[in-house]
Amino acid sequence: MTKHLTFAALALAVAGLYGCATTDSQQDPNAAASSSSTSSPSTGARSGSNVGNNNLGSAVPPVGQSPDLKRSVYYEFDKYDVKPEYRALVDSHARWLKSNPGARLTIEGNADEQGSREYNLALGQRRAEAVVKSLTLLGADQTQLEAVSFGKERPAVQGENEEAWAKNRRAELASR
Repeated sequence: MTKHLTFAALALAVAGLYGCATTDSQQDPNAAASSSSTSSPSTGARSGSNVGNNNLGSAVPPVGQSPDLKRSVYYEFDKYDVKPEYRALVDSHARWLKSNPGARLTIEGNADEQGSREYNLALGQRRAEAVVKSLTLLGADQTQLEAVSFGKERPAVQGENEEAWAKNRRAELASR
C-alpha cells in the first residue's frame, strides 16, 4: 500500500510540473501525440498482465498510473539520438516498467517520407532501438521491450512540408 501511495504522490508531483502548461497542438508535436494517444484509460499490457483494473486496450502506461502521459519521442532530420528534452518522458516510462514487471512495450520507430522505403525502415529501427537502449539503461528489463520500425508507412500527419515531416520523425511507446 505504501508503494502505491508513494508512486501516486510522485505521479501527482511530476504531473504538476509537466501537466500545467497548455500548448497549441499545431505548434507542439508532443501535444498532438499526447492528446491523441492518451484518450483511453486502459492497461499498459495485453498478454495476461495484471496491471491496472481493466484490460481494455493500448494506452501505455495506464492513465493515472504514470507521471508522464506523453508517448512520442521526436527526432531531427536523419537523426536517431534521444534528445535531452525527452529524458523525463523516457525516465518516467522506465520507472513505470520497473514497477510493473508484467507490462510490455513496443517502441515503434517512424520516419518522414523523405528518402527511400529501405532507408526509412532502417532509420525507424535505429530510432526505436535508441529509446529501448535508454529505457534499459534507466532500469527497464529488456524482455519488456520490443523495437520495431514502420519507416514512412505510418505517418502521424499527412503533408509534404517541414511541419508535417517533423511530426512524423518519431518513436512511439505502445503496449503489446
